[in-house]
Amino acid sequence: MDNLGLTSTTSLLGIEFSNVTEETAVRRVLARPEAARFGYVVTPNADHIDRLMRIPRLRAVYRRAMLCLLESWGVAVVAGMFGLEYPCVVTGARLTNALLPHLHGRRVAVVGMRDEEFAALCARFPKVEFVHHQPPMALLEDDVAFAAAVAFVCRTRAAFTFFVVGAPVQELLAFSVAQCPEAVGIGLCVGTALQLAAGVRTPPPRWMTEHGLAWLHGLGHEPLRLAGRYLLADPRVLVALGLAAIRQKIH
Repeated sequence: MDNLGLTSTTSLLGIEFSNVTEETAVRRVLARPEAARFGYVVTPNADHIDRLMRIPRLRAVYRRAMLCLLESWGVAVVAGMFGLEYPCVVTGARLTNALLPHLHGRRVAVVGMRDEEFAALCARFPKVEFVHHQPPMALLEDDVAFAAAVAFVCRTRAAFTFFVVGAPVQELLAFSVAQCPEAVGIGLCVGTALQLAAGVRTPPPRWMTEHGLAWLHGLGHEPLRLAGRYLLADPRVLVALGLAAIRQKIH
């Protein structure tokens, strides 16, 4: 991870998470000089963790992040039940909501979002100077479009860039931008958080989120898109947490 002050970390399932509160994360992101070389924030949830367990080469992308924040209350709740140490939970949605009021007058790039979603975002935050790039679908299969998205971020030189193209595409984009010496600012890989902030998606009630039940809300609203994630990927993470707890007791 980038040196962003003294950030303590907590290892969970082989992933080094930044163990900072939401307030600390917001403060450190806002304090970073705008002209500093590009860095990025990732917010892995259970789906990300499952992918990282299955595709270890992706872990370097998360290690390169200046902050790696645990998104999932569900993972935290289960880890705690098993007696495992876990980091503070900082969701992408709450991080985004906390940051946006501080971005008035700043240039903020958005990679992804449909045109109507972007228009809703601009209408809700008229004091932010948003610039937009909408890449095509299947970005990882289109080298030209992927390179164009990276070039957009480098060329725009925005103080903040939100990647709204889903995992692991957004993390791989941010990682690629970070390899460009001319790129500046901070990239935020926060999934649907910007769509929630724009009011084009319905957030789960806070009590559901903090009891690890946000997945149930999402499954009810988007069953076709999320069924595979919540019914196949996430249980694998829960099993991995149980096995980690057993290994910890043995050793």
